[in-house]
Amino acid sequence: MKKSVIYPDLEGKVVVVTGGGSGIGEAIVRRFAQQGSKVGIIDIAEGPSKALEIELTSAGHAAHFEECDLRDIASLKTAVANIRAKFGLIGALVNNAAHDERHATLDVTPEYYDDRMNVNLRHQFFAAQAVIPDMQKLGGGSIINFGSTSWMVGMGGLAVYTAAKSAVLGLTRSLARDFGADNIRVNTIAPGWIMTERQKTLWWTPEADKALMEKQCLKRHLLPDDMARMALFFISDESGSCTNQQYIADGGWV
Repeated sequence: MKKSVIYPDLEGKVVVVTGGGSGIGEAIVRRFAQQGSKVGIIDIAEGPSKALEIELTSAGHAAHFEECDLRDIASLKTAVANIRAKFGLIGALVNNAAHDERHATLDVTPEYYDDRMNVNLRHQFFAAQAVIPDMQKLGGGSIINFGSTSWMVGMGGLAVYTAAKSAVLGLTRSLARDFGADNIRVNTIAPGWIMTERQKTLWWTPEADKALMEKQCLKRHLLPDDMARMALFFISDESGSCTNQQYIADGGWV
């Protein structure tokens, strides 16, 4: 991991990261741990998430994993409560968890549609709802909702996913408006194609890579750590004037 700017206000801050056990979420967890934050990891995948918790705590960092299927809102609320009990009031939330499963529009059932919305959108609302009272008590806080550029570039083959991800921006703007008076900032980070292990295994091909490099201004792959360093900035006080916005992090693709 490359060295990063140190944000003094992040030391000791309680940060919750959903989907924090792998991919972009894991990179975010590692960066906050490096800053001295107390990091709560919420993820459905016990194996890698628990391993990450053990690795970080063994190195002297403050990390705690809660297993949770984010489609189960009661379980989500319990996970947040357990992190609060472990570390104290929660001052930051990174709504990172998502799943870009491909699907054919004509095959989508109402049940599948609801499931995909629950996986990609609904939990962001309820995670924010669970931590906002903590932020009000603290006198402020910061929430990042991860969106996507998929709907901006008109990707096909995942219409329910792109619908959910486009809605993230509306959620962000309403929360920012409703809780700005409490000094709670809410922003969206919209990544482009980030080369996680999952993306490389499932979707990368030489042909797709060639097309991407033709469209991106930056002629390199974007990595999970690129998103993690952005998350540090938007949670830290250095971005104290930034709220109610979407920040596109796609290497100049859109």
